[in-house]
Amino acid sequence: MWLFIVKRLFQAIPVLFLVITVTFFMVRAAPGGPFDAERAVPPEVLKQLNQRYHLDDPLWKQYLDYLWNVIQGDFGPSFKYPTHSVNDLIASGFPATLELSLYAIGFALLVGLSAGLLAALRRNTWQDYIPMSAAMIGICMPTFVLGPILLLIFGLWLGWLPVAGWGQIPGDKVLPSITLGTAYAAYIARICRGGMLEILSQDYIRTARAKGLSNQRIVLVHALRGGIAPVISYLGPALAGLLAGSFVVETIFQIPGLGRFYVTAAFNRDYTMILGCTIFFAFLIVLFNLLADIVLVWLNPKLRQELGGKR
Repeated sequence: MWLFIVKRLFQAIPVLFLVITVTFFMVRAAPGGPFDAERAVPPEVLKQLNQRYHLDDPLWKQYLDYLWNVIQGDFGPSFKYPTHSVNDLIASGFPATLELSLYAIGFALLVGLSAGLLAALRRNTWQDYIPMSAAMIGICMPTFVLGPILLLIFGLWLGWLPVAGWGQIPGDKVLPSITLGTAYAAYIARICRGGMLEILSQDYIRTARAKGLSNQRIVLVHALRGGIAPVISYLGPALAGLLAGSFVVETIFQIPGLGRFYVTAAFNRDYTMILGCTIFFAFLIVLFNLLADIVLVWLNPKLRQELGGKR
């Protein structure tokens, strides 16, 4: 297992290097600069700003300097917020984004696993058709459409839940979490249903039924671990996607998360903030994929035997 983890970590290094390189040159290739504004900056001021942030250096030197700083864990100063570093801004916005993502994935697991298990155990009945139809709607409904609908119904018409904020009013985390987690709940429901149906058709499940074991024991003891294995492998990229894609929900519900800095940086061409957020999210994607693979290997004895044989 340790050899597997170390191997995956070394595989992640070129991926992160490629992300840094591509993002750096794509950002610099975009028209405009970080100090372009509605009111023109005097040439002497612009020259001083470029000198201060080393933007007048050759592009290859800027790239190598930035790469060296990233290796040391320094994403540099923000051009939009000159009194703060990118590290400080990420540290201030990430806790809210992480909390929102954890609530959303918790909602997605609760709803998705329940719907998937029910649909698999009641195959080709109304208890299968209704959850899977709802899952298809959830997949097709983007967050920028679902969020305003939930806000309008439960926030304005019924007045049951707050329409904005984060941690200020009781219940203000419910609508953002549901908005962000609905699509993932739909995917988990369909993945869980497919995985359970495949496991329930295996010979050892039929053998267990022939031995007279209860349906509850067959599902919980023999089928569930293998049935949710596809869900486990999906959780890594899902959680990373939640973290990286929460900026729409954060904007709709006015959540002080990392997404607002990302969006602001894109509009203001804040090179270092764009690069810092992109690298940070790429690192999270690699990390959560690795954790999902570790859990999947731990749940699957065959994979553990294969890893043992390779060693």
